[in-house]
Amino acid sequence: MDMTTRFFEDLDRRGFDPLLVKTSGTVRFDLHEGAQTTHWLLEIERGNLRVRQADGEADTVVGTDPRLFGALVHGEENTVAALLRGDMTVVGDLRLVLQVERVFPGPPDARGPHHAFSRRTV
Repeated sequence: MDMTTRFFEDLDRRGFDPLLVKTSGTVRFDLHEGAQTTHWLLEIERGNLRVRQADGEADTVVGTDPRLFGALVHGEENTVAALLRGDMTVVGDLRLVLQVERVFPGPPDARGPHHAFSRRTV
């Protein structure tokens, strides 16, 4: 299982995240690799989380490549920096992306409310 799948499955299993208690909306992550796109749909209702692999309607759509997304879930890359460089696209509510960014792990030496994400292998 790849890190992206593990990240989204972990988010879904979590079911609730207090960092998103004031957040409601849907974000679809479109991971583009050549002609193929993998879609992940994150639904947030006041901190309650539901994730599924689907190409559904969303308030916000984030587009990037799987390599960059893998770096995000490893804490090796920053969402805001990637947006500013143009390595990610956002269609819809940018505020929702900035709120969801809280669930991505920060760098290993960072302090703050970011989640640690396990890199265990299967």
